[in-house]
Amino acid sequence: GDTAGCTFCRTSPEERCSTCHQRHLFNPVVARKSEQCKACHWGKDHRDWEAYDISIHGTVYQVNKWDPTQFDMSKKLADADYVGPTCQYCHLRGGHHNVQRLSTVYTSMGMSNADRGAPLWKEKRDTWVSVCDDCHSPRFARENLQAMDEACKDAGLKYTETFKVAENLMLDGMGEPMPKDLAPDWSGQH
Repeated sequence: GDTAGCTFCRTSPEERCSTCHQRHLFNPVVARKSEQCKACHWGKDHRDWEAYDISIHGTVYQVNKWDPTQFDMSKKLADADYVGPTCQYCHLRGGHHNVQRLSTVYTSMGMSNADRGAPLWKEKRDTWVSVCDDCHSPRFARENLQAMDEACKDAGLKYTETFKVAENLMLDGMGEPMPKDLAPDWSGQH
């Protein structure tokens, strides 16, 4: 199910209009709203919507999205002057349709250490900073990228430590499976 869900959106977003535009209401105004991205970019495998929604950018959007003077979705993205960024404002900057052109340098919020120092890595980071400096200073954007790097490194270490503890419990014969009546559901709740 997870693979099918990813394949539906990831086959070729630029060639399938209905990935972002609603099939039965083909309206650019609808496609410019961050909620359109939520259809695919939320949930257990990648919490992009949740991260955006609770960020300062997402909060500004949620509070002001009903005010056309703050978010005039009738304007083309190239002409938009929003009070805060939507997903589309940054990832479809200028109104192009190549969503991945301005993607982040993170893979499912896990940093790809293999890319560190590679020309593509630097190019993507510089491009990201150029998007952020529409509203922020380049220094601010670079410092936030560095903070995300550190957070991803820390998360990777904790992830590795956790699996080592679980492996040791299994080797010690203490890793009994969780009873079915206590198993968490897909959201992590019991």
